[in-house]
Amino acid sequence: MSSTYSEFVTKQHKLRTTQLTPNDNKSFSIGTMLMVDDWYERLDLPAVIGRHKDRGISLDALVRGMLAYKLGDNFSVLRAGEWLNRPEVREHYELREFNVKTLYRAVETLGRNRERIVRELQDRVLKLLGCESTDVLMDWTSIVYYGDMSSLAKYGYSRDHRPDKKQVTLGVAQLAPPVNVPVAMTVEPGNINDQEHFRRTYDQVRSVLSESSLVIFDKGANDKRNLDSIILDRNDYLTSKKLNMADDRVFQTFDANV
Repeated sequence: MSSTYSEFVTKQHKLRTTQLTPNDNKSFSIGTMLMVDDWYERLDLPAVIGRHKDRGISLDALVRGMLAYKLGDNFSVLRAGEWLNRPEVREHYELREFNVKTLYRAVETLGRNRERIVRELQDRVLKLLGCESTDVLMDWTSIVYYGDMSSLAKYGYSRDHRPDKKQVTLGVAQLAPPVNVPVAMTVEPGNINDQEHFRRTYDQVRSVLSESSLVIFDKGANDKRNLDSIILDRNDYLTSKKLNMADDRVFQTFDANV
């Protein structure tokens, strides 16, 4: 048995590296591209995005390409333009060769119309999910800004503990568990407080909320105007109360032994 086996076994006495021969073949993730195409049509995004550009290269094709690129390599818009100009990629999206400035203009178009695009995209996603509950969680934070080109960069209360740096503030909202779907994101100047920023973020989510939805946020955004706006929309809220000296006097009357 062992002698028969040894006839078919050879020992490798020297390590060898396979030599690769370069060729002109190109590869790209067709699976990601097809997935983006499928969801783009399933959510009827041509009706949401395509309407914002009616001349020249199709905005839908550029956006589908950028989405596929960002889900893959995820580098800059410049690199995305180089990737989209590969002949095999242009063939898939039925694009003619274009200057990368066209892609920058496409991004600007999306930015100018972001409020409407996000709102219509929300409607389609929620309809697809068939969400019965629209309770929402909201929160705000800040992020240090190291550049000098943004008018939003201001000095303000820094959660990053960098009061020496300018910053921008971010507001985010998502449907409460178990849905966990993001429904809003706002970017505001670095010196805006949470009470004011609440109103910008809430304006984005109010169209998503159904009557009697619960809006959950921390005490930094708690003021009478914000609470009144939630009640006027026939929704409920859960937040924390800001304490003052009058509250401290009440607490002092408590018996610690009870």
